[in-house]
Amino acid sequence: MTFLIIGASSQIAKELMGRLAEGGQDVVTISRSEVAGPSVAEHHTLDVSDFSQELPPIDRPLKGIVYLPGSMLLKPFNQLKVENFQHDLHLNFLSAVRCLEKYLPLLEKQDTASIVLMSTVAVQLGLSYHTTISAAKGAVEGFSRALAAELAPKIRVNCIAPSILDTPLAKPILDRPAQKELSEKRHPLHRIGQAKDVASMIHFLLTEGTWITGQVLHVDGGLSSLRLF
Repeated sequence: MTFLIIGASSQIAKELMGRLAEGGQDVVTISRSEVAGPSVAEHHTLDVSDFSQELPPIDRPLKGIVYLPGSMLLKPFNQLKVENFQHDLHLNFLSAVRCLEKYLPLLEKQDTASIVLMSTVAVQLGLSYHTTISAAKGAVEGFSRALAAELAPKIRVNCIAPSILDTPLAKPILDRPAQKELSEKRHPLHRIGQAKDVASMIHFLLTEGTWITGQVLHVDGGLSSLRLF
């Protein structure tokens, strides 16, 4: 089986590729920087959000597609411009749509297949300074549910909504010890999420979750549903 990972230079992607390699599965990767590994059968260096560049052709059937590119611009609304919203919508949503338009026919060659998209816990919670990313990821969530209905029963479509993860994207927040401790305490499980937490869920949805579709799965340390007093 071969899976396409878009945004494959991220820590989540590296964890996911390790799990897929253990199961003997191959991956085709697309990212802005070079990617290598035992499971990488084919790599394309490309920024998928640059619409002036053609998406690379892939000549093999795909069992699943994972779209991982994301952003985290945390500012008060009165410090943002329309261009900030356009950027986040373009990267998180429209670029994902573009990739699926291109590669969906490769999934349709399989008896069953899986698409996994990324959201954020902020869509459900309503967090200050998250207006751009919440708007963009809200679009992703609505799109994933509608697409799941359209592609059923053959292709499953799910969305993962994590809380903050200990990855380079969150470095500006987690590099401050006091802010990191506060964030840990806000989560019922009292820790920051790791890339492997999300990668394991993606792996499950790609390879085992054959009766799950149209879902937004909260891998967030309990933040979205639990209040501890």
